[in-house]
Amino acid sequence: MRNKQRGISFLVIFLIGVILALAAVGAMKIAPAYSEFMTAKKAIVAIAAGEGRTGSVADIRKAFDRRANIDNITEVTPGELEISKESGEVIISFAYTKKIPLFANVSLVIEFAASTAPGGGSDKE
Repeated sequence: MRNKQRGISFLVIFLIGVILALAAVGAMKIAPAYSEFMTAKKAIVAIAAGEGRTGSVADIRKAFDRRANIDNITEVTPGELEISKESGEVIISFAYTKKIPLFANVSLVIEFAASTAPGGGSDKE
């Protein structure tokens, strides 16, 4: 009787390694985009809770510009903020699309949107 070998072959280990490496490279390219989005979202929430209660539209844009300079937010400019007032509360929102080149001619496009409105703002892929 012949005994069958058990275990994983070198080819399977190699393929798993390639897949894990591609996933790691993708994550390293996508993570900065999500990080900047979350930073911008936190900035508008903080501004709406602070300066947004009493300030004018110009004051809100200046406050965001200060935070953007400190937190290195480059995807959203103060002019791109949509500022409105609903039920006595200031609503600040923004939306943008980010194209991330992964490798060769393959890119990932992510549509980001955030708002200080209750239940508003999410990121979409």
